[in-house]
Amino acid sequence: MHSEINKAIQILKNGGLILYPTDTVWGIGCDATNPEAIKKVYKLKQREDNKALICLVADDRMLKKYVKKIPEAAYSLFDVSENPITLIYDDAQNLAPNLIANDG
Repeated sequence: MHSEINKAIQILKNGGLILYPTDTVWGIGCDATNPEAIKKVYKLKQREDNKALICLVADDRMLKKYVKKIPEAAYSLFDVSENPITLIYDDAQNLAPNLIANDG
């Protein structure tokens, strides 16, 4: 198992794509800070690059790296949620520009 995880990490570091299981479908993953990797996702999905993609984070420390201001209400949701949750934030930062929707 560790060798597969290490291989996936190398693929991501080299700008490649990976597939990963979610609770409902398979996800396509890449380094969200690498514009060339983002282009590969758009091409594979046959999707216009003016639509945003999701960015998964492991915890609030990682989230702070990619979102300028996290509302206090988000922390309350983290505390009460027993399952993974989806939140949409304004003012992304430190991500590939082509990952972020036109409205930020």
